Amino acid sequence: MSTINPSLKFLMNLLKVQTQVARRFDRLSIHGISFSDFAILYLLQQAPDRKLRRIDLAEKTGLTASGITRMLLPMEKTGLVGREANERDARVSYVVLTAAGRTLYEDARETANAVAKEIVPTDYIKNNQPLTALLKLLGGNIA
Repeated sequence: MSTINPSLKFLMNLLKVQTQVARRFDRLSIHGISFSDFAILYLLQQAPDRKLRRIDLAEKTGLTASGITRMLLPMEKTGLVGREANERDARVSYVVLTAAGRTLYEDARETANAVAKEIVPTDYIKNNQPLTALLKLLGGNIA
């Protein structure tokens, strides 16, 4: 029997947790979005002027630039986000949260908050600083 180190076992368990969490957030489908879509809407809602460069959005989500572009296409088609060109640099475009996207975000936020509280009670997060620090170490920096 081969053994693996504790760090690898921890990361494998983290992968399993990620899939289980994503499955629990399938309840967002009543709003017509996925958990990843919700995360993008959240990041745009928090951004100055409710817009971000695609590359910044990719960095904040941990996706590649092409991955974020593929993810945004259906959201653009349904009118949740739009594109805005940079006046000074034609190579740069912004992803903009539309009015429809803001409305959907507000509706879906209630569902997402309820699911999150079922998965991890708020008091547990407040009282578990080492876990929060570990997530930041691993790149979890969404504020």
